Amino acid sequence: MTTHGSTRRKLMTTAGALAAALTVPRPHPAAASPAPTSGAARTQPPQRLVLPRPTGRYPIGTHTLRLVDRSRRDPWVPSRPYREFVIQLWYPARRATGGRRRAPWMTPAAARHFQSSGLLPTGYVVLPTTHAAQGAPARPVAGRSPVILYSHGHGQHRSSSLSLVEELAAHGYVVVTIDHTYDAGQVEFPGGRVETYGMPELTPALPPAEELRIVTKAVQVRVADVRHTLAELERLVRYGSPGLPVGLRDVMDLTRTAMFGHSLGGATAAEAMCAGLPIAAGANLDGSLFGEVVTRGLDKPLLLLGADRTDDATWQDTWPHLRDWRRFLRLTGSEHFSFTDYETLLPQAAARLGATPEQIAAFLGPLEWQRSLAVQREALLAFFGLHLLGRPAPLLSGPTAQYPELVFRRAVGS
Repeated sequence: MTTHGSTRRKLMTTAGALAAALTVPRPHPAAASPAPTSGAARTQPPQRLVLPRPTGRYPIGTHTLRLVDRSRRDPWVPSRPYREFVIQLWYPARRATGGRRRAPWMTPAAARHFQSSGLLPTGYVVLPTTHAAQGAPARPVAGRSPVILYSHGHGQHRSSSLSLVEELAAHGYVVVTIDHTYDAGQVEFPGGRVETYGMPELTPALPPAEELRIVTKAVQVRVADVRHTLAELERLVRYGSPGLPVGLRDVMDLTRTAMFGHSLGGATAAEAMCAGLPIAAGANLDGSLFGEVVTRGLDKPLLLLGADRTDDATWQDTWPHLRDWRRFLRLTGSEHFSFTDYETLLPQAAARLGATPEQIAAFLGPLEWQRSLAVQREALLAFFGLHLLGRPAPLLSGPTAQYPELVFRRAVGS
């Protein structure tokens, strides 16, 4: 498959395109940050960023857990005697939250690292808070709630697509976001320790075969993280855990579990299902596929929702091997990072960062961000509603006048 060039462009983690447009040097290829250079820009107050409000009816709670898998040494840092990573649960909460504080988009020490080397630098922007109350009691929604796992893109973090995660939680799902340590740009552990990106770098000089080996290994590591996460969730439901929010163990229905992810996270969702993990359906947001799923395919539902560019060759290769419900869609006017919170945060920060509307559109695509987010939210709600709740999903049955931006690249029955 001749996919290495497009794969590398997707995986080169934050925003080479925007950096080039702003002609600002990048301090680190895994997490880049354009900083305005004019004196006027430096004297302006920072822009406070805001996450879009979820449209669901339920308030949201959140809780963070450190997971340790002692059956594995860390595959990226061999000096670590075991694999350690962080998950965060987002769930429907009771309306009486007792004045609990809203959780930040990113924890403080992780945020400092992110802003020192990212697209949203300290002094220019204030990162957003979420709509979720920390530790709020969980609320039953017609019994137990289906569980949806989220895996971030290469070099990103567990809150990279929180505008989508919060939407699902506000509609009654429990969503579990995973930080894949050393593949993520940064992960903060209890006590404030931060582990930063530690994978081999995917540079243009890397031979294609070596790049493919590294990325395939990354997906395998992530699948093992997902397997351990599911085992820990099962243990939590069965036995509980100190500090777990009231009612949370009682609202999770692990017999109805699905997964989605962006970029390498989307590849992880597909490969996790192929590996036999108890995941009923998966959605891949613009991620090239790697591993056995490309040749073995799936007997489970898979949604492929891509950016507005030439069809991914790995999606074309995998398509004939998808034997259950399947869709191959393109979101008109979108780019790779349109499926992350950059879609909503960068337009807010553009003026403060010295970026023109044309530069932002070159990075995120010309589709207006509110519309892009609305279409993505509706597509995911339709997909998970169909496969976890048995609800009709006309949005995904074929082209519609209401959502002309969703282009069906493969015939539904083909």
